[in-house]
Amino acid sequence: MRRFDDRQQILGRLGEARDVVTAETGAGLRASDVRASAWAKLAARIESSGLSLGDSDPKGLQRKMIAAGYRSPSAPKVFTLVRLLLIFALPIAIVVPQLLSSEPKSLFILYLQGAGLAAMGLFLPSLFLTAKADRRRQEILNDFPDSLDLMLVCVEAGMGLEAALDRVGREMAISHPLVSEMLSQTTLELRAGAGREEALRNMADRTGVDEIRAFSTLLIQSDKLGSSIATTLRIYASEMREKRRMRAEEKAHRLPVLLSIPLVACMLPTMIGVLMLPAIIRVIREVVPAMAGGG
Repeated sequence: MRRFDDRQQILGRLGEARDVVTAETGAGLRASDVRASAWAKLAARIESSGLSLGDSDPKGLQRKMIAAGYRSPSAPKVFTLVRLLLIFALPIAIVVPQLLSSEPKSLFILYLQGAGLAAMGLFLPSLFLTAKADRRRQEILNDFPDSLDLMLVCVEAGMGLEAALDRVGREMAISHPLVSEMLSQTTLELRAGAGREEALRNMADRTGVDEIRAFSTLLIQSDKLGSSIATTLRIYASEMREKRRMRAEEKAHRLPVLLSIPLVACMLPTMIGVLMLPAIIRVIREVVPAMAGGG
């Protein structure tokens, strides 16, 4: 009886912790939604004034924004607006105070600084977007094998693919939020009436990860050919775990090469100085006076 009470207390604590995390996540999402809506309103006002914020490749930019986690329809326009603001804001913030100072620099130097800062304002948002998308892809890639194992357990327990995706998405909401978001959105598409092939391909396109795209293709082929989804999940989960182990080993083998750079640049000159300093002092004290007296 006491063991049952302890179990109930533990489950109660876990439920309270989950509620706290969910509340904090919801508050963060609401704050981010408010900021996103403010930027979207600003972009809409600017476009209504006659300035177009469209990109030369809107579909490509939309895919990049989705891969970085920005799924709002107005996200590409906000991105273009931020780039335009940085192009003018960075040179104004750095060059104008120097121009108004008591001893301004030459116009050529100020022109070079302004051009360089404008180029930074043009390319920094793209670099930030690419880096964020790469981090999200890497996190999804590292967490996906765990979701495959849970999905395999659900399918072998008798669940369908949609129910398994929904269950795994809810279970991994705290441990692997990106994978949970990916699976939950796919489940919502399936419930909204999208076909299984369409929903799986959309999941692969949103993430931009080759392994997710291969996983979606395998599920589509298994569904069309009528083969066992459990067998497909078991084989692919094993392959994904092996790939994750190989990536970890690759990073471990790269460490000695990466460590050699600071060792050579920082420690080697210090060691050479420590070893050579006594000899240099002895030469200065004995050999140099002898050579000067002998001369």
